[in-house]
Formats: sequence, structure tokens, C-alpha cells
Amino acid sequence: MPPAANPAAREPETAARCETDALFSGQCDFVKGVVDAAGLPADERPEVAFAGRSNVGKSSLINAIVNRKGLARTSNTPGRTQEINFFDLGGRLHLVDLPGYGYAEAPKKRVEAWNRLIRDYLRGRVQLRRVFLLIDARHGVKPIDAEIMMLLDDSAVSYQAVLTKIDKLKPGDVGKAVSALAARIAKRPAAHPQVLATSSARQIGLEAVRAEIAAFASA
Repeated sequence: MPPAANPAAREPETAARCETDALFSGQCDFVKGVVDAAGLPADERPEVAFAGRSNVGKSSLINAIVNRKGLARTSNTPGRTQEINFFDLGGRLHLVDLPGYGYAEAPKKRVEAWNRLIRDYLRGRVQLRRVFLLIDARHGVKPIDAEIMMLLDDSAVSYQAVLTKIDKLKPGDVGKAVSALAARIAKRPAAHPQVLATSSARQIGLEAVRAEIAAFASA
């Protein structure tokens, strides 16, 4: 017979899971939308940010992980998020929804301003603990994604790749997409080695994202 599992070995894992569940079952409130660096919150609580191409599903993922349907505004129109939006998670850290970079249905000067704001935030935010870099599972890494990865590497900002919309893939293709993305970021100095695979619509992979975020709330 195999040896009995050691209950004591499970205690830290169980405690961490309970803490994560408590964090994400509590309050999460909109704080403010920021249109320039001068408006960034001044407090020192840790932040995790969600970045990605326009319409990659950032707002949908934020809503899903905090169990809110309308906290972060979602839209089928690329470029709907036009500010850096801050959300207070249980008074312990900020979730940050960045404007989608790349294509947006807006005047060119406005898109350039959004992209400049994103870059200024990513370069200089001391409170920023991690960027979750969202990649559409159907399309993989685009040149604009690679540019953001280079910016994060150069700025020494830790980031973790998150595949979105994996429900749009055939089941057998999900593992291939994860492996391909992991290989793409393997030698990047600021990239976390683990790729997360998610679907906001199907509630897939959300616990893994929550666990990563909760670790920063506990630090």
C-alpha cells in the first residue's frame, strides 16, 4: 500500500487556498481612471496590471477573477478602455486595467497618447509587482506584443504571459499554444516561466491567476 499522505504537508497549501478564496470573495471596487501620469494613485500598496492588445479580453478577465459582471467595462469595440483603471481588491492591492495597445477605433493622436501613457506607467511604477501580459490564444504573439515584452525586459518589470479565449481553440490545440508561448518567452529576462491559459467565458484557468495575484497581497 502507498504511504499515507502527510496532513501537515497540506496545511500551507490549504491555508494559501483559503486566503485566496477570502480575498476574491470580498470587496473589489473601482478607484479611479487615469489619463496621465500625474493622476496615478500616490499610495504604496502593491499593484498587478493587465496589459494586452486591444480586444484581447483584459476587462473580461478582471471581471471573471473578481466574480463581478460589470466592474471593468467590456466591449467588442477595440480601444474601449481609454484610461488606466485602478480597482481596490480588499484594501490590499490594486488591480490595474491598462488601455489596449495597438489597433483602436480612435483618432491616431489619441491612440499614440494611450500608448505613451502605458509605456510611462510600465517604466516608472515602483508599486508594480507584476504585469499579466494577455495574448489571444487564436493569434499568438504579434509584433506589438514582442515590443511590450522588450519594454518590460528593459525596464526589469516582471511579467507573466496569459493566454486568453482558449475556449475558441480545439481542445487538442490548447497545449500546443501554451508550449509555443512558453518557448517564445523562455529566454526573456523578466518573463515568468509559467504560461497561464484562461477563458473568461468558460471560467477556465481563473484559480491559477487568482493564486498568482494573492501571493502579492500576502507579501
